[in-house]
Amino acid sequence: MADFDTPWAIAFLPDGRLLVTEKPGRMFLVSQSGRKTPITNVPDVAASGQNGLLDVAVSPTYRSDRRIYISYVEPGDGGSGLALAEATLAVSGPQASLQNLNVIWRQTPKGGRGQPGGIIAFDPAGRHLFLTSGDGMIPSGVQDQNQTLGKVLRLNLDGSTPDDNPQVEDGGVPAQTWTMGHRNPYGLAFAPDGKLWLHEMGPRGGDEVNLIEPGRNYGWPLVSNGDNYSGTPIPRHSTRPELAPPALYWNPVIAPAGMAFYNGQMFPEWRGSALIGGLVATGLVRISFAANGAVDEADRWDMQARIRDVAEAPDGAVWVIEDDNPGRLLRLTPSRQ
Repeated sequence: MADFDTPWAIAFLPDGRLLVTEKPGRMFLVSQSGRKTPITNVPDVAASGQNGLLDVAVSPTYRSDRRIYISYVEPGDGGSGLALAEATLAVSGPQASLQNLNVIWRQTPKGGRGQPGGIIAFDPAGRHLFLTSGDGMIPSGVQDQNQTLGKVLRLNLDGSTPDDNPQVEDGGVPAQTWTMGHRNPYGLAFAPDGKLWLHEMGPRGGDEVNLIEPGRNYGWPLVSNGDNYSGTPIPRHSTRPELAPPALYWNPVIAPAGMAFYNGQMFPEWRGSALIGGLVATGLVRISFAANGAVDEADRWDMQARIRDVAEAPDGAVWVIEDDNPGRLLRLTPSRQ
């Protein structure tokens, strides 16, 4: 439908148009026919490696206030760091811009070389925002409760701290922490039954799909089902039963990126499944969830391209974006028989 320079995330507006981010720091409003409108007033980003402009998400209250959220790595005197901002999307004729942009959360402390996370999800009630923060390639900071590295944060829509978070009485970073012990989480989504699922990249092996439950520690870098890039072993999840094990893991890795639960009509046999992009797998992966709690890979389609993000359109079509320059925005529909 359209091409982009290293696109990172896609999100649908209620009217079927898309928002697309590019890692170097640009953002577009895209029609169903692929017409691209640049969005102005995007904040400056620190773009290098995996860092830059990251996720975009449409607020649960968008129909009344046209509010959207973006995550990005922001430059600063104390080093770069993950940031979350809200803004109003203003569209007038052929022009679009972000207005009243307000940073509502910042990484504490700043710093990191990559693997920023930055994926946004809203709970089914539309009252809370969840944000992933990666380990920044500083694994030693993940198990520090006073650093935001390797955490899933739960916030109110204005960035404040909900009064029913697991460690709210501790204040600071712990008060906003929902879970910890994550490495490189680039997928976060609620299933139709209200459960929250996350995937994260492992090191050399051990990509994970995790059921996210409040207050739990998912183990990185204490345990993994992969090993360090140097070849040195990491203790397996089975050695630390107090740390939450993955519901599904991959060896060899698929490098998962982006995740959406499918609930449309075009592919009725996929309803309730999660669709995940694969960077190393160069395609699209479908995950099924059995009634007994079992999670498994159900399908894998080789698309011969690194798939960075996936989303379901209002009409039930599946849209994916490639991690490349140019990276194609593709619309997937059932093949005609």
